[in-house]
Amino acid sequence: MKTTAKKMSVFQLTTMVAANMLGAGIIMLPTNLAQVGTISVLSWLVTAVGALLLAYIFAQAGMFSQKQGGMGGYAEHRFGKTGHFMASYAYSISLIIANIAIAVSAVGYGAAFFGVDLNATQTSQVTIVLLWFAAILNFRGNRFTGRLSNMTIWGSIVPVLLIGTIGWYWFDPSIYWAAWNPNDLPLYDAVKQSISLTLWGFLGFESAAANADAVENPKKNVPIATVAGTLAVAVVYILSTNVMAGIVPNVDLLNSNAPFGLTFVYMFNDTIANIVMAAMVISCFGALLCWQFTLSRVFKSAAEHGYFPKIFARVNSNDAPVRGVLILLAVETLLTLFTASESLREQFEILVNLAVVTNVVPYVLCILAVPTMMRMAGVAESRIKRSNYLFGIGVLYCLYAIYACGFDAMVGSAVAVSIGLVIYVLRKAWDTRRAHRLQQSID
Repeated sequence: MKTTAKKMSVFQLTTMVAANMLGAGIIMLPTNLAQVGTISVLSWLVTAVGALLLAYIFAQAGMFSQKQGGMGGYAEHRFGKTGHFMASYAYSISLIIANIAIAVSAVGYGAAFFGVDLNATQTSQVTIVLLWFAAILNFRGNRFTGRLSNMTIWGSIVPVLLIGTIGWYWFDPSIYWAAWNPNDLPLYDAVKQSISLTLWGFLGFESAAANADAVENPKKNVPIATVAGTLAVAVVYILSTNVMAGIVPNVDLLNSNAPFGLTFVYMFNDTIANIVMAAMVISCFGALLCWQFTLSRVFKSAAEHGYFPKIFARVNSNDAPVRGVLILLAVETLLTLFTASESLREQFEILVNLAVVTNVVPYVLCILAVPTMMRMAGVAESRIKRSNYLFGIGVLYCLYAIYACGFDAMVGSAVAVSIGLVIYVLRKAWDTRRAHRLQQSID
């Protein structure tokens, strides 16, 4: 269906990139990082450098790409149609998992705000309601999602900035150093154990590329949004999480379902903390809205290129793929029920590890494809050779991140990716056979 829907501006895209990272990535991280201790600041530094490197590489891809389809189009330059499918498929699976983790985070804060204890079944039910509500709001189209994310992101930005600035007044170095390494882990193990969590915080820098087809002047605006959003979020993350660790004792952070709300209890009082928790629930919902939008665009783009069923490409007058979204919601609902756990923190960590590993797969494919893009764009070979060092470091960082997520996450991701590859091979064989039969009937 032809639409007249307006596309996003560079400011809206940058805001969406930041919202995808801030609104979803940070609100439960202090609780999970408390397992490792404040030594996790080393992981933040490693991950920030790695994320900025990946953001720079994706910015290069955005400038030199000659194909549509976001990360799938990037991968196609080097790996053909199979690469396009695998990048789009793996990214889609990671988004489905990530959306559930985001919704679980919002449920945790909401439960703390209302002062209720939810069991595994109740948590799953509320999570499912949030997933459906966020997806349905996207039926209003691109501009609506961009405007709403511009508003909701402040629910995270304001509390996080307050902690990163005035929070130093309550910062106690003795609390911070007491939580440095509570489990006496070797340095390498401590960094490794928290790498997946810190990388989770940066997942979303690639969403500018994933939404390239919905953006004005993508060759210019996608690189700007990618680098600017990632750099801003890196500073915010490192400051806020480390200040919190010097305000709230580690054991209290570890047992909290709403760590930012707890921090404001220590800084001010319960009333201010409740306002912060409400704001962060709204922000997290805004991030979920953006991620549901991104998920639908990835499926829509892949369907338009013939990699996913055509139903995912059918849109309404607002350019929203309604039917495809409903199918994705059914999948998210089943996965939410399947991963239900009595411990919100454990459920969140399982989902995060699986989402990170699956998400890194298209990163690697895209990084390896950038030199090919540059050659196709007529870039001098000497410049490409210099850039290859950065691309190699980017791949090594991705492989380390996969390793750091643990064996279970690697196996789960391998199974999911293998299923996709089998589906693609079978479908390709079916299409070839059907084309052969058609040719025989013509002859």
